[in-house]
Amino acid sequence: MILAIDIGNTNIVVGCIDENEIYFTERLSTVRTKTELEYAVDLKTILDIYHIKKTEIEGCIISSVVPQITNIAKLAVEKILKKKVMVLGPGIKTGLNILMDNPGQLGADLVADAVAASNNYPAPLIVIDMGTATTVSVLNDKKQYIGGMILPGVGLSLDALTSRASQLGGIGIEAPKHLIGKNTTECMKSGIIYSSAASLDGIVERIEEELGTEATVVATGGLAKKIIPYCKKKITLDEELLLKGLLIICLLYTSDAADDSLRV
Repeated sequence: MILAIDIGNTNIVVGCIDENEIYFTERLSTVRTKTELEYAVDLKTILDIYHIKKTEIEGCIISSVVPQITNIAKLAVEKILKKKVMVLGPGIKTGLNILMDNPGQLGADLVADAVAASNNYPAPLIVIDMGTATTVSVLNDKKQYIGGMILPGVGLSLDALTSRASQLGGIGIEAPKHLIGKNTTECMKSGIIYSSAASLDGIVERIEEELGTEATVVATGGLAKKIIPYCKKKITLDEELLLKGLLIICLLYTSDAADDSLRV
């Protein structure tokens, strides 16, 4: 079993996973002012809730898009597990062939998503991750990462709408009873849900046109389950995709390290 942690701009996803089972996934708020000790307490609390002993955890891997927190989280985990922690970044072997202008700029979360998708679904692939931003990754029929898109996340769009329009109060992200809203709240909910779903449908359609073929479409991220059910395109929801990718990379790294130790 490994501890997998993904540090995003809004949430930190924590999970324990092995090749056979995902034991839990939980979310913490990303707080840039928290100390190493505070994050260590958070992690220990989660492990205690699920009755997981630190001796059961063989290793830990972290992916992060928040550099200010990365090392703090790494030290927090090491304080709890008393084990070395792997941080996903340039130089870590992932098995993914990235055909970008600067492969090192690709976010660790997108790398993990792509690794999991390429190991679990047929190519070509379109991988959608719906978090603070919505990212779209494209893998060709050879499972090479050829590029993608970044667009404002659902939450950001809603925040922008409510902050700029004084008469529109804050609302939750859930679908209204009707597509055509009957009041201001319903209109806002319908607008944010169905415009996001239609946007994804249109993006998938255009990417498939450029690829010249249909693709397998997989979605993940904290907001995916709110939007994907309203898409017309066939999109598979895989909420643990990123954790699966981190597990694959961690096992690959562990295997390589073991091979190196046997070399003379």
